Amino acid sequence: MHTSIFLSYPKPCFEKQQEFIERISKYLEQRGFGPRTLGVTDYDMDAPLTAIRRLMLESNGLLTIAFRRTFVEKGTARLRTDIAGLRETTIDGTWLTTPWAHIEPAMAYQIGLPILILREQGVLADGILERGVVGLYMPEFNLDKSMDDYFASLEWNGIIGKWEGYVRTVVEKKGAPPRLF
Repeated sequence: MHTSIFLSYPKPCFEKQQEFIERISKYLEQRGFGPRTLGVTDYDMDAPLTAIRRLMLESNGLLTIAFRRTFVEKGTARLRTDIAGLRETTIDGTWLTTPWAHIEPAMAYQIGLPILILREQGVLADGILERGVVGLYMPEFNLDKSMDDYFASLEWNGIIGKWEGYVRTVVEKKGAPPRLF
């Protein structure tokens, strides 16, 4: 029996993104995890937030992949700010991901699930995508480079191993009775 985990990602819009998802899913399955994604492996007739919460409650961890989705050719953050200490910031040539890459990890955090967020290089590191926000180091991957090299890297193996340990601890704790001492 596989250990259920929530695998969150936007619908890929590039072949390499689809290949990355397939590699992640295969890796997880080989390690004894059952990746579940709303609209892919699981379907629900309720509102998305209700369906996501239900699936998360059945899961033991969350892995989110923040793929490139929307390209900002020319843009400015905090345009015309008038607050002392704040400045406009150019975000030319930056990618944004789906809002769900922020929402789903935030929901998982609120129920105490172990979270791992992988951010594609070039995606704006704001909100929950900023390093350190959820506690675990957030690796960045580059789909223009070899996926074999990435999945063989010390960074990947170290961070996925740590997250897997947290997930397995959740499974053990869910099965233990509450203690009064």
